[in-house]
Amino acid sequence: MKNIAVIGSGTMGNGIAHTFAQFGFPVVLIDINDEALERGLATITKNLDRQVAKGTITAEEKANTLQNISKSTQMRTGVVEADLIVEAATEYLDLKLKIFTDLDAYAKADAILASNTSSISITQIAAATNRGHQVIGMHFMNPVPVMKLVEVIRGYATSEETTAAVMALSNALGKTPVEVNDYPGFVANRILMPMINEAIYTLFEGVAGVSEIDTVMKLGMAHPMGPLQLADFIGLDVCLAILNVLHDGFGNPKYAPCPLLVNMVMAGKKGIKSGEGFYDYSNGVKDAKLAAKFRI
Repeated sequence: MKNIAVIGSGTMGNGIAHTFAQFGFPVVLIDINDEALERGLATITKNLDRQVAKGTITAEEKANTLQNISKSTQMRTGVVEADLIVEAATEYLDLKLKIFTDLDAYAKADAILASNTSSISITQIAAATNRGHQVIGMHFMNPVPVMKLVEVIRGYATSEETTAAVMALSNALGKTPVEVNDYPGFVANRILMPMINEAIYTLFEGVAGVSEIDTVMKLGMAHPMGPLQLADFIGLDVCLAILNVLHDGFGNPKYAPCPLLVNMVMAGKKGIKSGEGFYDYSNGVKDAKLAAKFRI
């Protein structure tokens, strides 16, 4: 596989495009308008500048990475030469099904279609195409250029050849691919989201405050950040969507999202992306403070 297309230039999409381009792959970054693409490219440039400042890449490598990325607002023309297309759109089932139906029509016959979904069934996504054996999950972790894991999810129809190709490609990106089967939440979020949900319940039930819960998990369990801070980082709306997938998929009440999480999302408090969640980010991520709602 040589040519890559990435659908979606948001946090995950621009990180995926950045990573492929840094490892020498020509990438077409696709989104619905030029404004979204410019934001995505600005983020890639900023992150490359950070890498240069840290000495992890050279200025020449930065320039080569940016040169490897082109942009398009038209899916039909943007994917026509792609050997691999990675969908990194918003985590909504109907949107993903529409994208994969279109990709099946526009992409060349031997192209692999991958989704960066963190919880939605690859089997269900593949059913929107006529090439289920070439549909697979590539769940990158955020921030993509830094995090080593790629969860490679095999749908019911995903072939051995497709899986082997994606595992090899992930290794070529300096990642560690882990093959998992297609069940709600896969591995990462099936384990992570119940922990985050339980932390929110612990706050909701008055057991401890936000900073106390996060401190216990950081100092007691050696987590790099506490579960409530991590939820803000992921996006509370994303956490809610994943928990709903788990709850619907397994029919088990242990996955039911905490009412506090539901209320926060309805109130528009989605974490870093909205400027407030369990913490207040009005002074920037590095100077976060407890949200007013949770100050004692």
